[in-house]
Amino acid sequence: MDSTVLTPPASKRGHGGYPPPGKGNDGPGRSGGSNGGGRGQPSQGSLPPGAYRIAIWIGIVSISVLFLALTAAMMVRAEISAEWVHTKIPSILYFNTLVLALSSLTLELSRRALRKEAGQRFIGWLLTTTALGITFIACQLFAWRELAARGIYVTTNPSSSFFYVLTAAHGIHLLGGILALFYLVLRSRKIIAIPPKRIAVHITAIYWHFMDVLWIYILILLKVKL
Repeated sequence: MDSTVLTPPASKRGHGGYPPPGKGNDGPGRSGGSNGGGRGQPSQGSLPPGAYRIAIWIGIVSISVLFLALTAAMMVRAEISAEWVHTKIPSILYFNTLVLALSSLTLELSRRALRKEAGQRFIGWLLTTTALGITFIACQLFAWRELAARGIYVTTNPSSSFFYVLTAAHGIHLLGGILALFYLVLRSRKIIAIPPKRIAVHITAIYWHFMDVLWIYILILLKVKL
């Protein structure tokens, strides 16, 4: 009897037992894995713009609650304290208000330049806004030095304590905005070239304008109660 040799059917796979290019599990024409995004597709790890807006508004609400609590404590202390002494506000604070208002204007001019794809003007107005923010902090330090020269310190009386606490709390939060502006300046080239990254500019603007409004509120509060 002749012996029969069984020959296995030819495999449709490529060399080495692997599927040929373009015939993998990802479907025709795709060589990447199932999790690999193609060029031009958004990264799966990036958040939608709405998430950033929600985050900044949560932060704004938290800051507002803090200053409302300080306001309530200040008013109660002013009513019940026999040691409450009215403190004259340093005149430089009015100049500071103008500086901060101008910084909001220059930030809006920066955003307008970005919308018009005017990159150099965008960077220029952004640098101007940052410089005005630093000027505001410097003027706050001068205001504290003026009070110290008059012998008014944090522990001098309850009214001076609230002056230092309110202005310092605002200054610390404004420093956060200045750091955000520095970030925008450092990333300005990418922000101009990649439109999705411009959300950082809009989020920073919301926070900065809130700092402006908050300062006006603090100034009116100090003027009325101190």
